[in-house]
Parts: sequence; C-alpha cells; structure tokens
Amino acid sequence: MYQFPSMRSHITDDILFIAAEDLPTYKKTGSVVRNTYFWALKAIAAYTPYEKDWEFDPEVWVALKRMLLSFTESGYLGLRETTLEFPTDTEIPDSLRAVATWE
Repeated sequence: MYQFPSMRSHITDDILFIAAEDLPTYKKTGSVVRNTYFWALKAIAAYTPYEKDWEFDPEVWVALKRMLLSFTESGYLGLRETTLEFPTDTEIPDSLRAVATWE
C-alpha cells in the first residue's frame, strides 16, 4: 500500500494538535484554493501560534472532518494536505476517522 506523507497530528488532553510544518501556508499571490484552506483551518482552530502547532478543540472535530473531506473531494488538494496522521499507538476519535491514518 502506498504511504503518503500527511499532516502529523496528536491529541493531548483532548486537544488535537497539527504539526506546524505540515499546515498550509498563506501566500499573498498563492493559489486561491490553498489560501482559502489556510483561512478555513485557522477559523476553526482554537489557537494558531506563529510557526507552532495549531490546536483544535473537540467541539470542532466534526467540522474539521467535513472541511478536510470537502477539500479532498474538490480535487484541488492532495491527500497529503487533507489527511491527519497519528502515531500508531493513538486511538483515532470516531469524529476524525474518515480523514485520519496512522504513521
């Protein structure tokens, strides 16, 4: 099975963290789709420190899943940009299972 790099994620104290290096970036002259994706993720995140992991509360995990599925189905973004990757010893929450995998 082909392994693609994804958005490295982990859950600590019921907060979902997505690795800063794997988050979309905003570019003033960049792709409209990628910039929209950046702002959509930022809008539902609980905390988005500069160059640090972004945090997502459990209350938005269903919205996050729907958003990731929508951007995936659009065909403009690849699976790497729309799949959460968890450590193998992590139980993936039901609300994120459709958009998540293990390392």
